[in-house]
Amino acid sequence: MKRTLFLIIIIASVLFSLNMLFAQGEAAVPFLLITPGARNGGLGESGVALVNDANAIFWNPAGLAFQYENPETDFKNEITLMHSKWLPQFNFDDLYYDYLAGRFYVGDLGMLGGSITFLNLGENVWTDETGTELGTFDSFEYAVTLSYATKLASNTGIGINLKLIQSNLTDFKVKVGTETGDGKATAFAVDLGMLWTPDYEILDNKLDLGFNLSNFGPSITYIDADQADPLPTNLRAGLAYNLMDDGFNKITLIYDINRLLVVKDTSGSSDNVFKAAFYSSWTEYSYRESMKKFTHAFGLEYNYGTLIALRTGYFYEDPQNGDRKFITFGAGLAFNMFTIDLSYLWTWTDEDHPLSDTMRFSIGVKF
Repeated sequence: MKRTLFLIIIIASVLFSLNMLFAQGEAAVPFLLITPGARNGGLGESGVALVNDANAIFWNPAGLAFQYENPETDFKNEITLMHSKWLPQFNFDDLYYDYLAGRFYVGDLGMLGGSITFLNLGENVWTDETGTELGTFDSFEYAVTLSYATKLASNTGIGINLKLIQSNLTDFKVKVGTETGDGKATAFAVDLGMLWTPDYEILDNKLDLGFNLSNFGPSITYIDADQADPLPTNLRAGLAYNLMDDGFNKITLIYDINRLLVVKDTSGSSDNVFKAAFYSSWTEYSYRESMKKFTHAFGLEYNYGTLIALRTGYFYEDPQNGDRKFITFGAGLAFNMFTIDLSYLWTWTDEDHPLSDTMRFSIGVKF
């Protein structure tokens, strides 16, 4: 599908080290922040503490450590796949997002996992300043992740991801102004996760707490180191609380807070990942302004046994920091080793928002 797309603007932004056209505009490769899993998509895009499937690789790799505890009832392995037409309001058929993840129990090693994230940006038309077509190019980005998780105690798990990131915005050299680049870049990152179930008697093992620091790595470079852009280093923390479970009916409340740990000034220069994650992103603003940098995601899931699930959620972002607000709905069906999930995102305040009417579909198999 040929078109002159906003991708041209994105490439120009890379070459001039300007901000990307996203709410998380201070960082490059924002596709790493797209949340996979139709289950989580129906829960307001929350789930750092609700990590009992292979999508834990994204949400919190520590959750993998608890997914094979009873050989009589638990499956050793699982594979899940999600597909979504991305930014449906643009109505581009070749703009889509795919996520494939799997976990595998390996003897004395414990739980290993892996995932592939793929965002296709389609075929685009390259034009000069006068609008003359100079050719077409295909654009896409992907990340390959390897995971490992283990328990520190019966109620505490940790996990780690190693991630290879590839951005392919163009197949050939593009000149924008005085800058020339091929729109390709490679980077590496690490994710760290922790999951804890407090064993206080008053909680009765109903509360899970999750933490995940993702995309922690050096800046990604398209042209030279002086124009490198930071990865979207991200902090996510939250809880999952079992409100009710009578054996047939189960209701779970989920809540996540989320913040991008990137500092980039108006000149385009950015703090290194260590300084940004552990110091400057917390001290650059007043306490009040710093709190506004967090997003909030709420989810509610109802399960009838292990067969049917109904979900809803709400996502909130401060108006001065992106102003994303949406409601989500979802449902799931599980039978023996198979699961099917779907979700729908509704931006009731702006029906023309690029995210509005986003549908996600997931299928999983355990064996």
